[in-house]
Amino acid sequence: MGESGGGHEKKGGKKRAKKGSPRVDMTPLVDLAFLLLTFFVLTSTFSKPKVMSLVYPAKPKDEVKVEEQKINNAITFLLTENKIFYYKGEFYGAVNSKGKPATTLEESTFGSLGVRKLLADLNSSVLNGKKILKARLDNKEIKTEEYLEGIKDLKRDDKALKVLIKTDEKALCKNFIDLVDELRINEIGVIAPVDITNDEYQLLNAKIK
Repeated sequence: MGESGGGHEKKGGKKRAKKGSPRVDMTPLVDLAFLLLTFFVLTSTFSKPKVMSLVYPAKPKDEVKVEEQKINNAITFLLTENKIFYYKGEFYGAVNSKGKPATTLEESTFGSLGVRKLLADLNSSVLNGKKILKARLDNKEIKTEEYLEGIKDLKRDDKALKVLIKTDEKALCKNFIDLVDELRINEIGVIAPVDITNDEYQLLNAKIK
């Protein structure tokens, strides 16, 4: 019995050590993350958004008498709801001092057979000039800087198309953006968003009724 009791005591007195869960110190990793974040912020170059410049005509002062100037090769777009109308040249009411026929509106659509074709026809001098410059650039007759400067000169020419954009309170922002995209495609140099006049507003309402 002594041997049996001793063996039991020897076996029972031997205990295994408990393994504790490993503890990871995250402080160095947090410091490293902040260092990397600081490094990338200081060394990164943020891309600048590409925007299209629009020409906004300055409002004349009350005390200055502005002489009426004839607009050469211009078109005015009127946007309302999901529709787009336009007229060429100057606007004339039903009764005007110049005895001109009253202005009428034409409706157009977006796409290759609508506004895009209309702009391409009216701004053909710039687009044809651009093709000539592109051919000279491809033949290495001129440099890229000269090509870009040549396009600017074409847009500033009197023959280049000038565009006025007018909207009413029902016009969709999407249509305005789509129209500006079409103007950019057709290399329109002068783009002026201006307020719609009362006569134009009445003519527009009469057209959509």
